[in-house]
Amino acid sequence: MVTAELAVAMPAVVVVLALSLWAFGLGVDQVRCVDAARAAARAAARGDSASQATALALRAAPDGASVQVTETADSAIVSVSAPVRGIGSWMPVPFRPAGTATAAREVPGPVPTMGAVP
Repeated sequence: MVTAELAVAMPAVVVVLALSLWAFGLGVDQVRCVDAARAAARAAARGDSASQATALALRAAPDGASVQVTETADSAIVSVSAPVRGIGSWMPVPFRPAGTATAAREVPGPVPTMGAVP
């Protein structure tokens, strides 16, 4: 009796475990997108070019991610989005890993020196 019940329950346990691991991976991709957007926004705000900021974001983002850098007079806005991988690539998933970050531009000025007396 126990063997038959185990044989029926085991596939359900495997499916739940697979879905849980996939959802965890989706969460990791979300965090990577947010981190990539933050790093690229900081880089663009300190004066790096849009292509340098994009390259930085692509290194930190999940594979296949797309990056959009928008620069205004006083800020840099970076959006990173990644495709859904694994099980979600053939299932309709309403969630797509993405992140957006905004950083205020740094104002260039004189660099203070150590031990300087005014």
